[in-house]
Amino acid sequence: MAAGGKTPLDTRGESPVSEHNENIIAATIMPARRILSLWFPRLGAERLLRLEQSALEAPLAVIGDHANGQVITSLSVLAEAEGLRLGQPLSDARALCPGLLTRPRILRAELALLSALRRWAGKFSPWVAEDPPGTLMLDLTGCAHLFGGEAALATQIEADCTDLGLTVRLGLADTVGAAWALARFAGVTADSVRSGDAIDQEARATRSRAVKRRHWERGGASPATAVAQGTQTLRIAPPGLTRQVLNPLPIAALRLEPGDVAALARLGLRRIEDLAAQPRAGLARRFGQGVVMRMDQAFGAVPEPVSPAAAPPRFALRMTLPEPIGLESDLIAGIDRLLARLETKLRAAGQGARTVRFQAFRCDRRMEEIEIGLARPSADPDRIRPLLILKLGQIDAGPGIDCLRLEAPVTEPVHATQHKGHLDAARDAVARQTDDTRLDDLIGRLGARLSPEAVTRKHPVDTHIPEKTAQVLAAAWSAPAAHWPPTPTPRPLLCWRPEPVTPIEEGPPPAKNAPRRLSKRFVWRRREYCCVATRGPERICPEWWLDDPNWRSGVRDYWQVTTADGASLWLYYAHGGTLSAGWFCQGAFA
Repeated sequence: MAAGGKTPLDTRGESPVSEHNENIIAATIMPARRILSLWFPRLGAERLLRLEQSALEAPLAVIGDHANGQVITSLSVLAEAEGLRLGQPLSDARALCPGLLTRPRILRAELALLSALRRWAGKFSPWVAEDPPGTLMLDLTGCAHLFGGEAALATQIEADCTDLGLTVRLGLADTVGAAWALARFAGVTADSVRSGDAIDQEARATRSRAVKRRHWERGGASPATAVAQGTQTLRIAPPGLTRQVLNPLPIAALRLEPGDVAALARLGLRRIEDLAAQPRAGLARRFGQGVVMRMDQAFGAVPEPVSPAAAPPRFALRMTLPEPIGLESDLIAGIDRLLARLETKLRAAGQGARTVRFQAFRCDRRMEEIEIGLARPSADPDRIRPLLILKLGQIDAGPGIDCLRLEAPVTEPVHATQHKGHLDAARDAVARQTDDTRLDDLIGRLGARLSPEAVTRKHPVDTHIPEKTAQVLAAAWSAPAAHWPPTPTPRPLLCWRPEPVTPIEEGPPPAKNAPRRLSKRFVWRRREYCCVATRGPERICPEWWLDDPNWRSGVRDYWQVTTADGASLWLYYAHGGTLSAGWFCQGAFA
């Protein structure tokens, strides 16, 4: 060592020891990437087992539609013990297991459970992504030491899933593809794909007498056979040894298409190391770039990030009270404080509340809840507060309330100004923001008492059929009609189902395509009427694209008839179609 205890420099003026230390520091700052794959192989069946406890003692299968038939999409442990497999037709499954319980697959419910599991997995890593239909991908880089290491973390995840009643298979490696492969195929080998007596190699005359082979003996992909020593250590690949761990696994572990797996198996490529030893150009030319890309992703040559789902915006506030309260005035004071904070969050996000939920947590661990709906999305406390106070009497304070919670579960975008290219559209947007909101507030108050769906309004419909000119919509979820289109002729104030009218002393039939006139005297509802004035006719044809049972009498000619006693009736003559022709009365004018 040189004088003064300093390390001698090389010819470039750098210290070799310092360069080594810098490499160590760089490796410490940038740890190896570690990816965890959580696969729930029985997610669909175990979701139903959690809901239907009575099905625990019998084999259960979830059935889905595929290729004009019903196949098994998920199996319980008892069903797998009976020899059933995924993708098996339902008829074959019932033949093997007559006591099989089946339930239809609800994909939306399974995805909702997977999303709930994603939120649960957030306690292990902030980077959690969903891989439907039953996989979660976690980026554990820099997180495993918080749980005592990777093995301890895997043990905790398996214990938590057991408590939840779910089966989980995990794989931990340096890449997404390797973790996915270990979760499904760790400790699994592939058998030979050819039996030597394939049906397609026999003479055509002997094929009808040949015994039916299984699909992997006819050239398909071989079934995966589990090795007896499939322990947890096989599912955790040491850092930097991804290639060595993946080499003995089947090629299906590379997330290839089933057709590619079967084609590669026919060539004798059963394991990943067999595929990796082949020339890349030949593989890409024969099977496409997808096979090569999947292999590179598993080995880490092509990056594959974990993209976590964005957390949905939540507009909820909570207030913990130092002492229990029970007076209505105290609840109103708490609502006022929470509404002010809720308004700030909603306006910052450009949202308006459509539904507001208020929850009061009691000291005896019970919760009281009220919910209101608004006719127009708003963040204004002056519009939300009266509706909450209107239903505040439904809350039972009991021994006291020590926590309040206010939430807006349903929101819609609300903007103070809306910029559009067209001048009239911009004026309409400004007018919508400056309109009088008293009608919306009234609808909200009525909806708070009756329910938002009980308050309705009518909207015009573009049709000539008299009974279909209006449709009923919920007032809270629809805007008022700007104008009603005018009708060719006046419409009656009251309408009912057509009732037959019997003419007396009817005149001769009219000419072809000419409207038929009503006689001077007719009978309706067992009373005789005398016609003094008529107005019409208005010819209306039925909608040819719809088969309305009320309009099977064909074309109608409508008349406004004034009788001698002052009644103004709306009569029509049906020219006949599927039903016979005749006169009918459908309404009355004021």
